This record gives sequence, structure tokens and C-alpha cells, in this order.
Amino acid sequence: MNSQQQPRIDYGLILILMMMFIVSCVVIYSAQSTGQYQTNFVIRQVVWYLVGVGIITLVIRFDSSQLHSMAWYLYGFGIILLAFLVIAPPSIAPVINGAKSWFRFPGIGQIQPSEFIKVFLILTLSRILVNHHVKYTIKTVQSDFFLLLKLGTATAVPLLLIMQQPDLGTSLVLISILLGMIFVSGITWRILLPLFGGAGALAGFIFYLVLWNPAFLEKYLGVKQYQFGRIYSWLDPYSYASSEGFQLTRSLLAIGSGQTTGKGSGYRQVYLPESHTDFIFSVIGEEYGFIGGSIVISLFFILVYHITKLTVKTRIPYYSYMGAGIVSMITFHVFQNIGMTIGLLPITGIPLPFLSYGGSSLMGNMFALALIFSITFNERHYMFSSENN
Repeated sequence: MNSQQQPRIDYGLILILMMMFIVSCVVIYSAQSTGQYQTNFVIRQVVWYLVGVGIITLVIRFDSSQLHSMAWYLYGFGIILLAFLVIAPPSIAPVINGAKSWFRFPGIGQIQPSEFIKVFLILTLSRILVNHHVKYTIKTVQSDFFLLLKLGTATAVPLLLIMQQPDLGTSLVLISILLGMIFVSGITWRILLPLFGGAGALAGFIFYLVLWNPAFLEKYLGVKQYQFGRIYSWLDPYSYASSEGFQLTRSLLAIGSGQTTGKGSGYRQVYLPESHTDFIFSVIGEEYGFIGGSIVISLFFILVYHITKLTVKTRIPYYSYMGAGIVSMITFHVFQNIGMTIGLLPITGIPLPFLSYGGSSLMGNMFALALIFSITFNERHYMFSSENN
């Protein structure tokens, strides 16, 4: 008996998003008061949020089968954009802070295609996982290796293009998405344990080369000199306080001076360039202290928990894999961004989702949330149905 249908709109997720919107506008308003720019970033952030609402309104109507069918087309479109970015002239794709990561559009601003390829990759990896498990109903080590190869190849193509920009931060996000989806893929731990162990050993070896033989990485992997500076300034920021370590030392000073309760909204004393973008958490720490920072972190925890609970409950595998990829993406963003502002991790230029100013980042994250909204909107559950008995 299908007597009562559950709501198709996820009001809990709407509430979380509204709280993110309020926090973002309030903190960006404080961040832009330093006078570094004359632009009103709050107005622009509101506009980008409205664009994001439009994205949600559009994407929410696509169900799992439609998203499954569109995945490779979106992936291909993203690859074309990344490839064109590499060869585009500076008038279209300017080099900013040593990276060629944006297209410039008159009247709109700069659009970063790598922010969208994250979500396109999640959709594509989800499709690969679903199709593989339908085809290989009996799991073997060989089939698991084949699945791992397909997932790795699909990730490697955009990863290599993004490294050409170069954009280390976004590259790490793609890797985190891949690892998160491998974790829920059902691949045997006989493969995953050596894989993760080898990846950890490789990361340790690369870190060793950064410290003791950076010329090798610069020659054979194309790592830029400024990227080494980020590692050195992370390990000893005060020795590089006038150069690469300037942002980190100012961030530590800002967050530390906020102490427990903060200085209050608008009462900033520490000058921190670009604080409305990647270092928005430093503004939160200074003005609202440990309590304010803890509330923001809790808000992200609630968001991740909400998405995880929703995707665990769904009966559609495509949604489950998709949710795992989105949780991996958001979790890595939050951990890396907040970690770099407090000196726990190196600075990589990754924004704080939904809070940092940035049209491309916000649209990409709103696209990801639109996919989560589509789960509740399209998957019909009923009380007293035979499936719940």
C-alpha cells in the first residue's frame, strides 16, 4: 500500500546551504574591508549563488539513468576545455600567479574549467563502476585489476592536463576523488592494501626528493620552483616570512589573535592579502575565534554526514558511487583548505567550499549539490510499501 510519499525536496540540505550562504556573505564582507580591492565581492558572491540555484533547478530534474547516459559526454566536454586551455592564447587564457587555469570572458570574468571537471569525473567514475559490476557479477582479482585500470585511466587524462597548467591543488582533489571511489568500489583489499601502501611510500619518496634533490623533480616531472617554495615555507614559515611564507605567517597570526571568542565582526587587525578567497578561514578565526571556527567546521561535518546518510540509504548504486565521490571532494577541500591556514598542510590554493569567493568554485560545488538534491527528487520512497515491509 503506497499511501504516503516522502517529500521530493531535501529541505535539510537547503537549510545547510542557506547557512553556508549567510556565513559566506558575512565573512567576505569583512574580508574585503582591508581595502586591497575596490570590488564588492559580496554582491558578486550573491550573484554566483543565484547562478548556483539555477544550476540546482536544472540538474535536479535529471534522474540516475539520465546522469548515467550523460556522463561520458560531460567528461569529454571537460577534457576539450582543459586541452584548449593549454593551447589558448593569453588574451583568452591569461597566466595568473604562474598558472594558466582560467578562461577570460568579457563582462563575466574568469571561469576555471577544472572546477567542473571534478564533478564530471565523479559522474564518469560512477558510470564505470556501475557498468563494471553489471558486467562482472562474479568478482575475481583479474576483474578488480581491470576495474582499477579503468578508473585510473579515466582520472589520468584530466589529471595530466591540469598538471600542465600547473595546478597542484586541483590535481590533488582529483586524486582524492579517485581514492574515495576506489575505497567503495568493492575492489578486494588484496589489491588495495599494496596499492595504498605503495602510494604512501611514493609520496614519502617524493617528499624526500623535495627536501634533498629538488632538481630531479624539476627536470623530470616539471615541478616549478615556486612549488618547492611552498613546501619550504610550510616547514619553516618564519624563515620565508617576507616571501613564500608571508601568507602562512599572517594567517597564523590572524587565527591565533582571535583566541577563543574572536575580536568581533569587522574588527580585523591582521592584514592578509586574498583573504576573501583561499584564506577565508583566517578571517573566521580572527573575528570569531575558536568557537566560530568550530561552528564552521561542524557545519561542514553536518553537510558531509547528510550526504553520506542519503547515499547510504539509496537503493540505486549509481547514486551511491556518486555520493561517495562528492563526499571525497568536499572532505578533501575542507581538510586541505583549513589545514593550510593553520600550518598543518602546505598551501595549495584550494578554496573553502561554499564560503570562499569564486564563481567557478561555487558553481562547481553547487553542481555537485544539485546531484545530491536529485537523489531525493527522483528516487521515490513510500511509506507502507512492500519494499519497506
